[in-house]
Amino acid sequence: MSTDTPGIDPLQALRAPRDPACDVFLTGPVFLDIIFTGLDSAPVRGTESWARGMGSSPGGVANMATALARLGLRTSLAAAFGDDHYGEYCWDALEQGEGIDLSMSHTVPGWHSPVTVSMAYEGERTMVSHGHEAPAPTAAPAAAPAGASAPAFPHCPPRARAAIASLAPGRSEPWVATAARNGALIFADVGWDETGRWDLDALPDLAHCEAFLPNAEEAMRYTRTDCPRTAAHALAERVPLAVVTLGAEGAYAVDGRTGAAAAVPAIEVEALDPTGAGDVFVAGFVTGTLADWPLADRLAFAGLTAALSVQEFGGSLSAPGWAEIAAWWQLIRTCASQDPAALERYAFLDDLLPTTARAWPLRRAVPTIGFRQ
Repeated sequence: MSTDTPGIDPLQALRAPRDPACDVFLTGPVFLDIIFTGLDSAPVRGTESWARGMGSSPGGVANMATALARLGLRTSLAAAFGDDHYGEYCWDALEQGEGIDLSMSHTVPGWHSPVTVSMAYEGERTMVSHGHEAPAPTAAPAAAPAGASAPAFPHCPPRARAAIASLAPGRSEPWVATAARNGALIFADVGWDETGRWDLDALPDLAHCEAFLPNAEEAMRYTRTDCPRTAAHALAERVPLAVVTLGAEGAYAVDGRTGAAAAVPAIEVEALDPTGAGDVFVAGFVTGTLADWPLADRLAFAGLTAALSVQEFGGSLSAPGWAEIAAWWQLIRTCASQDPAALERYAFLDDLLPTTARAWPLRRAVPTIGFRQ
């Protein structure tokens, strides 16, 4: 995690005494990610490849949780953690390192942590994963690190401003409806439909969503359209906010309540590793939505945070905080080649960021398992 991060609370002006203690709730599997960097090419069968660098960090749903927490949102994560050193490391990295609330999480005795090895080269990545599905929490609490409470999830998610769900065809998560009834805004992404049906009616939890954030290919397949923008308008008939990510072309969003649309181009950067960029985009959009920013500002901020993340290796390792955002904004305004009109798109950052920032580039910490204080 970056040090000297400005203490920015994007929701400070909106907070009231009776508000939920939690800004965003999410759940899902936590992996231990081991990232090899500095590979000149893909590994070749029958040979040994040496990487010039490596890092370890919590991955899976931890990418999203970390991105939210680094943007100043009070984040609660419900997840199973392995009863091994990997699980202990991930728990400590999230709770102590990132300030994420793990009171809804639990450790499973005798269950090992899922692991992903990621190899980054030539702007691409290759991943190998291994793990077993965690057994469901029982009535009796599983072992957890000292101070962790017994998990009530999935029946009673905490009261929160927002919750993030991952939709899958034919699957309904009861906690999503519960969270929505309790006032949480539900933000959802979706994965590839292995059934090939691409049927929105097969996503029952979509009915509870405030915002749906598929990529262009997913959006077009679900709406039977051949244009991502047309797809966004079609999705806005099903959800209040439809956000379609367009890769190198940026993002497009439609407010289904007002009919307003916004398009923001992507920031051109040298991409080292795209791992977690989609999670960072969602975290940025959630932040802007909860802060009640204009739709175009939310899209711009989400795209900016995603662009900053792909310039670093790893998932949660690369999630930017306010220090990175402030340093980028300070740098970009001093570049003579920048189009003033393009800079105006990010002028809203002036009201958020400190007047001084650390110099760019910033060096993020790369943790290694096993070091002792």
